[in-house]
Amino acid sequence: MEEVGCRQSISIDSHALSAVPILRDNVSFDLSAHLERDEKPSAMHQKTLTVTDSHAGKRLDVFIAHFEPHISRNRIQAMIKQGLVLVDGRMEKPGSRVKPGESVTLSLPEIKVRDILPEPIPLDVIYEDSHIISINKPPGLVVHPAPGNYTGTLVNALLYHYAGLPSAGGRERAGLVHRLDKDTSGVMVIARTERALSSLSTQFRDRIVKKSYVAIVSGVIKKGSGTISVPIGRHVKERKKISTHTQKPREALTIYKVRERLKNATLLEVEIKTGRTHQIRVHLAHIGHPILGDKVYGGARATKVDDIIVTRQMLHAESLSIFHPDTGHPITFTAPMPSDMSEVVRRLQRS
Repeated sequence: MEEVGCRQSISIDSHALSAVPILRDNVSFDLSAHLERDEKPSAMHQKTLTVTDSHAGKRLDVFIAHFEPHISRNRIQAMIKQGLVLVDGRMEKPGSRVKPGESVTLSLPEIKVRDILPEPIPLDVIYEDSHIISINKPPGLVVHPAPGNYTGTLVNALLYHYAGLPSAGGRERAGLVHRLDKDTSGVMVIARTERALSSLSTQFRDRIVKKSYVAIVSGVIKKGSGTISVPIGRHVKERKKISTHTQKPREALTIYKVRERLKNATLLEVEIKTGRTHQIRVHLAHIGHPILGDKVYGGARATKVDDIIVTRQMLHAESLSIFHPDTGHPITFTAPMPSDMSEVVRRLQRS
């Protein structure tokens, strides 16, 4: 497997970026969630899919998701219930089974969105070719624009540095197939062509991508490794939070390994087998070892270790492995821990 390390010749100063709030939680990008209240679909365009023998017997929503990987499953189900999906001219339920020869017609809204403008925000580029780009996202950089915050994001930077990026959801997508939280740093991959966008979307959807992180957590973990298999979903009361206490649990699997035990903290290697929102943060808090700096899931306890004040979550996407959309060859991108995490580790080693 080819491995590509982080290139340091291009740098980004995250402190120069304007502070903007954490954005929408879902990994799958749903453009309708980003509209201003006065922004409505301006028109509808139709797309027809024909059921072949290879797709016979699939659920209607699963069949559509195969051809429209950029639309979330929840959104597809809502479209079916709203009558925006017809099977041979008739309404069906999301769970109905499709038959060979049937025509599935989608009515897709053409959305009027606020213009997202290119901005000369520097990028730390790990790798690029004519098909994909990999970057090392710094902490503090928001990935997607949202209502009220259309500047200072990764999308604005990508639009400036790379013309003609593919987008299934308006300019707000700009080749993106996944995201990292605002305060999580590390490796991301971006598509430069429609073919690459489709391939990467499928790899993420089918869990082919391998994602490895490093995290500094509160407390010393005695076990050398462990697996956390606890379903998570929206908190029953605090809707901006994810929780193990939810009315709509979704499978979530996290594997961790101790890299180093520190004073009152532990440096972990973490691999996720599912890509749920805030998965690592919620799972590690669930076992009593919240990520340092994660006040949302760790409370005040997580913001300080010894005399060190930690102002952002100590979580970094260290490596990302995919199959190249053009060659099909496996390729891994890596990025070293940012300086603030390295400094916390250094100080806790000396304590």
